[in-house]
Amino acid sequence: MNGKRDYNFETKDTKGHKYAYRFDFDVMHPFMVRSFEPFFNQGSLLELGSFKGDFTTRLLSYFDDITCVEASDTAIEEAREKLDDKVEFIHARFEQATLPRRYDHIVLTHVLEHLDDPVRVLKRINDEWLAEGGRFFLVCPNANAPSRQIAVKMGLISHNTAVTTAEAEHGHRRTYTLDTLERDAVAAGLKVVHRSGIFFKALANFQWDRLLQTDIISKDYLEGCYKLGQQYPDLCSSIFLLCEKGDG
Repeated sequence: MNGKRDYNFETKDTKGHKYAYRFDFDVMHPFMVRSFEPFFNQGSLLELGSFKGDFTTRLLSYFDDITCVEASDTAIEEAREKLDDKVEFIHARFEQATLPRRYDHIVLTHVLEHLDDPVRVLKRINDEWLAEGGRFFLVCPNANAPSRQIAVKMGLISHNTAVTTAEAEHGHRRTYTLDTLERDAVAAGLKVVHRSGIFFKALANFQWDRLLQTDIISKDYLEGCYKLGQQYPDLCSSIFLLCEKGDG
């Protein structure tokens, strides 16, 4: 695929840091879908960076025409076991992928921060892959999440937008804020039509994983964090832009 990067290695857990946490699967994924749902229409969907298919499984409740592009072949193998033949998988890097058509919905969640040239890929989405009238759902981890700001004050991270050693091992190249995420989307020619945040978050993922094994966190508390995130997007775990095709 690319001699400079090993995408299979990047998806593996490292010492003291997981590639994905139960918090991601059990909390963030449902709330991401809930944030997207009001903007769904009928038609096709392209998921860029499907990992092992956990988020894809949730999308199957809304779409029966799904294509996934993923750079890790081992992740695709695991995803195929979960999804049978319900999804078309394409093993490719986004920079080199050749797709047969345009799509009514494109989803890119927690992937853009991994890319070597994010604007180039966003431009391909706008110019080549997003259908007229289509919608592009872009989500990234938020540098200004309280959990991250607390880590800075503790001396664990040098500054909010820093890329930690563990993040770099998982292929992170940058950490976005709302303004820098929109900067890259606009630079690629996309039209940003909605901005929001997903889930107010003051604890680290590993702390959330421990709490979720107890009865300390209730469904009402999770709901409160989700609703608070709508009010304070810059203090959310993830930031969300909804985009439409721009003039390029």
